[in-house]
Amino acid sequence: MVKKNLKAVLCGLLTGAVNGLFGGGGGMVVVPLLKNLLGFDEKRAHATAILVIAPVCAASAITYIAGGYFSPEVVIPAAIGSVAGGFFGAMALNKFPVAVVNAVFIVVMAAAGIRMLI
Repeated sequence: MVKKNLKAVLCGLLTGAVNGLFGGGGGMVVVPLLKNLLGFDEKRAHATAILVIAPVCAASAITYIAGGYFSPEVVIPAAIGSVAGGFFGAMALNKFPVAVVNAVFIVVMAAAGIRMLI
């Protein structure tokens, strides 16, 4: 039990560090960590990632807001879209087979990585 808790804390530290450094992306890190370090299945890892990343994003957001690194005219519409997208995405997770969820996740991660290189 202690070993699993230590692994969970390690997942949290890595996720928080990535999210804090890059202003997001912790969710992309936490899913593979939950799968590989804690043995979560695909859908459980994605669902848990949302719950893990929410407070991480809140902490990062507070830090960025305090530093003046945000635009209210962009944040408000983007937040509305993100909440709606999060709701529909969570509903879709229950409807798609694990292979589809995994394939979409891989494509999104690869596209993000390619975009970072360009």
